[in-house]
Amino acid sequence: MMYKFLIIFFLMLPGNKPAGDPNLICGKWMSADKNLEVEVYRDHDIFKGKIIWYKDDEGKPLDYWTDKHNPDPALRSRKILGMTVLRNMVYRAKSNTWEGGKIYDAKSGNEWDAAAKVTQEGDLKVTGYWHFKFIGKTMLFNRVKD
Repeated sequence: MMYKFLIIFFLMLPGNKPAGDPNLICGKWMSADKNLEVEVYRDHDIFKGKIIWYKDDEGKPLDYWTDKHNPDPALRSRKILGMTVLRNMVYRAKSNTWEGGKIYDAKSGNEWDAAAKVTQEGDLKVTGYWHFKFIGKTMLFNRVKD
């Protein structure tokens, strides 16, 4: 009995949390606003996300829209549907988060630093920020069940 108590106590100490599943972030995620669906996937040891659906208020086919706000003129003709908008995320076992990535906002053409976390409720929180996370913007996503 004492042995089990010591193991539990040891695991509760800071820095001794059991590592989570790095692939927990993988899958399809719908924004809380229900206007964007992203698929997050693993590419070797980094994680990426691409747009697989978004709400079009003008009634045009989704593959009609291009990245017209991109600061690079050579990229303005690429399609938004299928575009990688989350890249270079690396799993950090100690904090059970994905860090060091970039997130691209096709509405503005801006790219930001990015971090992500899966909450205890199973939601995905993605924060885009410039240098400091606490002044960034966080988007909430719900897992899409197939």
